Amino acid sequence: MPAASALIAAWARSAVVPKDGAFGMLGAHELAAPVVQALLARAGISPLAVDAVVVGNALGAGGNPARMVSLAAGLPVQCAALSVDTQCCSGLDAVSLGAALIASGQASVVVAGGVEAWSRAPIRLTRPRHPGEEAVAYERPPFAPDPAHDPDLLLSAARYAAQQGITRVQQDAYAVLSHQRAVAHRANVDHDIVSIAGVQHDLYPRALDAARAARMPIEAHTESHSASELQSTSLPDTPALDCSISRLGISAKADGAAFVLLVSASACEKLGLQARARWVSCASTGCAPDTPLLAAQQAAQHALQQALLANCASLHSIELHDAFAVQGLSFARALGLNPERLNPRGGGLARGHPIGASGAIALVQLLANMTLDAPVGGLGLVAVAGAGGVGAAAVVEAHSPANTP
Repeated sequence: MPAASALIAAWARSAVVPKDGAFGMLGAHELAAPVVQALLARAGISPLAVDAVVVGNALGAGGNPARMVSLAAGLPVQCAALSVDTQCCSGLDAVSLGAALIASGQASVVVAGGVEAWSRAPIRLTRPRHPGEEAVAYERPPFAPDPAHDPDLLLSAARYAAQQGITRVQQDAYAVLSHQRAVAHRANVDHDIVSIAGVQHDLYPRALDAARAARMPIEAHTESHSASELQSTSLPDTPALDCSISRLGISAKADGAAFVLLVSASACEKLGLQARARWVSCASTGCAPDTPLLAAQQAAQHALQQALLANCASLHSIELHDAFAVQGLSFARALGLNPERLNPRGGGLARGHPIGASGAIALVQLLANMTLDAPVGGLGLVAVAGAGGVGAAAVVEAHSPANTP
């Protein structure tokens, strides 16, 4: 192992809470600061030891969220503060950047992760171009320069589901399993959650079954005749498949934060820390913006290649932030996986989607999974896709015995 390889000494996250819920009055720094403080307390190190903070945030609309988090958490004023906005990939890309700071020797101790206070996101307006025009409010910025290749994310997912013949029944079954796992493993998941505003567990996961799933309203309606539709323009008289996306197949808007403590090998020894995991490889990639959900699987394939892994066969655990159920099913198909291998304790569909934090939360869940039952040297994969056709993924290695506190 190279001397400058990034090691992971600790991790922590908040609960994930639906937008306008229990975290509705908290700004990003107010939500993130208690998580950072708990992270350092769990590792048993002083805030004065931190060289840099790297924070992913997507909806803060400017400023430097990382600096706000650093100061609110009581880190030293000389601490470097870098903010990252790659939308849904921000939290995981922030950790990748923190690992790069360690590997390059620019820092020895880095706090990295993401936060999103979606409830407090600024109201956004497009500035008028000409006198007399009024500012126009907008919900989302453009993610590609050509509007023809910048579809609404839900519409893009629905079109892909129809193109691939991924039915609503398949999507809902995938989502129901995510909720069931999150509910069943709540005690394990809560172990890593920092109590904020009295909230100690994710509030969105529900006890669901197929009957309740079938009653969920449709958010995007599409149909596909068959897989042969992709090969022929003359459709046979076959029944149309219902490839609609229901509310259950979409990760809900949410607030949340998650961070990991990255250290160099020398800092780990100097500070008396126990390395709980090792950062093995990572990838930040792009794909066609028309179908951004595919970026996660492409990033995962790149991260596996960087880790010298031909496939997922040797991986102990795999976490995907699945913004849509169809994305999880596509990801599993592309990597040759049974979808049930993904997110063994529930994924983004069950938790919710605090955009800039989602990738970091998935990483924390991966690390928690591996601590619970991975052998020393076991490998895990985390991946996330973002608007505009960007993806991020990483491979980590368990570095301390399972069940070590």
